[in-house]
Amino acid sequence: MKTSARRIGVVGVGMCVPKKVLTNADLEKMVDTTDEWIQTRTGIRERRVVEPGMATSDLAYDAAKEALKRAGCHAKDIDLVIVGTTSPDMLFPSTACLLQHRLGAKSAAGFDLSAACSGSVFSIITAQQYLQTGRFKRALVIGAEVLSGFVDWTDRSTCVLFGDGAGACVMSRVSRGGILATDLGCDGSAAEFLCIPGGGSRQPPSHASIDQRLHYLRMDGTEIFKLAVRRMAESAQTVIKAARVPADKIDCLIPHQANIRIIQAMAKRARLPMEKVYVNVDRYGNTSAASNLIALYEAVQEGKVKRGSHVLLVAFGAGLTWGSVLLQW
Repeated sequence: MKTSARRIGVVGVGMCVPKKVLTNADLEKMVDTTDEWIQTRTGIRERRVVEPGMATSDLAYDAAKEALKRAGCHAKDIDLVIVGTTSPDMLFPSTACLLQHRLGAKSAAGFDLSAACSGSVFSIITAQQYLQTGRFKRALVIGAEVLSGFVDWTDRSTCVLFGDGAGACVMSRVSRGGILATDLGCDGSAAEFLCIPGGGSRQPPSHASIDQRLHYLRMDGTEIFKLAVRRMAESAQTVIKAARVPADKIDCLIPHQANIRIIQAMAKRARLPMEKVYVNVDRYGNTSAASNLIALYEAVQEGKVKRGSHVLLVAFGAGLTWGSVLLQW
């Protein structure tokens, strides 16, 4: 969908990852795997994991503080806080409410958004809609995850993939550039391919659910690979067409950092060259909802994204969900 006349853009970004690094060599001591096997199939060398006692809101807070600083504003200037996460501090209240209080954003409304690994993209598009109405002037969007507590560290097919982290951005009206086109979608028929079965109303916490390990992440990697490549490529092409920006004018493609093979296959299908694709999955693994915003932050810091750049964010996640944002920096 092409955006309306009111221009909304990203005016500041931030990120936070835990200090603790978990390497492939560390995982070799935990499960039956090898560094070569992990790198060949995923492109991941290491990931960050929190120390005991650290929660999603802790990472979100540090990322948000940096985004506010780089945007040149204060928490009191924020009207809306959206946290994209599938690993909130608790079922309720929302992580956004906890963050709003800790930041001192007393005038802000806030809520969490659950779209799994598409969380950052869904949250950015949601904030854009609120800002375009004029009801709010500045939004703080955070994608944050502590998935290490939901990973089965005895399952070598999934434990090698995920890491903890947070990315944040401040959004407001801009005089030039900004978000040019967006796309969102979901397909609930694929829900079983990536999920955490226990902990909700279908399978409430119990001795039985714990014994059956229902509170850990489960994934059908083969099905997710096929769906992710197709849906992300189609979504990317949709926003490129809607914005009427030629594909060769895309300066930086920032995909969800799930797996290097998915990224490469998606870029090829979307006819976008890998030299324009930002990749940091090797250092952080899959940080789920935090992924796109962490990558955007680093791309800006490294000069891959600068004033006037056309940037394409594209993501997919459990649900199955997918979405894209094409913006001019």
